[in-house]
Amino acid sequence: MAYEILTPAEMGEADRLTIAAGPGDGYALMLNAGHAIARHLLAHHGDMPEFHILCGPGNNGGDGYVIARLLIESGARVQVWSTGSPKPGTDAARALADCPVKPRAIDGFEPAPGSLVVDALFGAGLDRPIAGKAAGAIARANDAPVRRVAVDMPSGLDGSSGQPLGPVLEAHATITFFRKKPGHLLYPGRTLCGDLTVVDIGIRDDVLAAVKPGCFENMPRLWRELLPAPGADTHKYTRGHVAVFSGDATSTGAARLSALSAARSGAGAVTVLSPDTALSVNAAHLTSIMLSRCDHRQDLISFIERRKPSAFVLGPGFGIGDKTREFSLSLLQDQSVKLVFDADAITSFQDRPDALFNATQRFPEVRLVLTPHEGEFKRLFPDIVATKTPSKLERAREAAARAGAIVIYKGADTVIAAPDGRAAINTNGTPLLATAGSGDVLAGLAAGLMAQGMPPFEAACAAVYIHGAAAHHLGFGLIAEDLPMAATKVIAGLRANRDPGTNREMDR
Repeated sequence: MAYEILTPAEMGEADRLTIAAGPGDGYALMLNAGHAIARHLLAHHGDMPEFHILCGPGNNGGDGYVIARLLIESGARVQVWSTGSPKPGTDAARALADCPVKPRAIDGFEPAPGSLVVDALFGAGLDRPIAGKAAGAIARANDAPVRRVAVDMPSGLDGSSGQPLGPVLEAHATITFFRKKPGHLLYPGRTLCGDLTVVDIGIRDDVLAAVKPGCFENMPRLWRELLPAPGADTHKYTRGHVAVFSGDATSTGAARLSALSAARSGAGAVTVLSPDTALSVNAAHLTSIMLSRCDHRQDLISFIERRKPSAFVLGPGFGIGDKTREFSLSLLQDQSVKLVFDADAITSFQDRPDALFNATQRFPEVRLVLTPHEGEFKRLFPDIVATKTPSKLERAREAAARAGAIVIYKGADTVIAAPDGRAAINTNGTPLLATAGSGDVLAGLAAGLMAQGMPPFEAACAAVYIHGAAAHHLGFGLIAEDLPMAATKVIAGLRANRDPGTNREMDR
């Protein structure tokens, strides 16, 4: 399954390159698109009493005219509604000329109950709100008891950000071409698109080498080959050593969740670094996970010199303030370790973000993963939020470049971004993960994978995917303590190329 995600501009370039390479022209691509959608409609909705095709003035409308012609030729009852004629000489004008039914003005559109509406008004390239008669038609379509199918992208939805530009057709299904776009996967676009289908219209995969997309759907084939696997001569320290900072005696659980998930990810050794006041509490709950006292910066330096850990988790339950900043900046000075800063470690820099960013930017290698949810993102990057950049994808990319870190921008549509512009949109999230401690588990998974040698961007992507898959495997009623063990089943399935929840072969 394809995992590259193309922006509308990149999709336009893929079209251009395909047309330039021949032998077909732009109209051939339009015919291919129309045929693919008509086949889909007849296969899934062939018993519909009537089809209403809404056509805009551009290529999306041209697709609509082709669809209308093919449905009519199949014997279906079809009405075509238009916002206006395409420009003479365009592919859309040619498609209109070939359509056997004359379109009617869209202000007269009134869909009959039980019919199917095909939205071929504007598609993914729209950059302004829909107004006037087209907006009225969208409102009537949304209010009617009909089935709504969008061509490429529901009209009114930004294909780059998934944000409504104004009135949006609320599709039950969307059929797009060649590759998905960010707006299909980012909320609220993911909901407004309904069921998403990607169809082949004759664009070859080799155009991707020229387009060079930097965004991907977070699927196993993006990082599976880099999943760590122990060799025959492996011992516990060559499998990576993760250290997790604990809070005080009343705030120890979050660190233990991170530590357990790091261990379940395959790390050979895990140590909880505990303040003296919490040693007895942590000792009562830990068995295979080790424990070490760490109250001051010198304790941390001594631990690193003695035990040579591979990765750290700082933040879960640790507390906000000077001590957290001091430990964070000390860790960033050591180029030998990978880091995950979560929760309190992020919030501790809300008034001094430059101190964090200056420390990360001193070294060229990316070693830090930040895991902010929406609130923490606003605290650390308030100006990025203030600019009202509509795309979560672009906000994450800007934050990663500024921080010199991998950013896991958490949410229903978690985005993982790297400073070099690479990004992945996660699609296996679930509300089941909206439970206390879930984020602590994610932080431990990312640290555990990095400790075993996985590069930070791929480790972050894998951790997010495994986290979601573990939740799906567990189902309703899961609590955070369940996730680390479920994650081991997911990882085992990934290594065997099987989905442990269904025992089906997974995407490579």
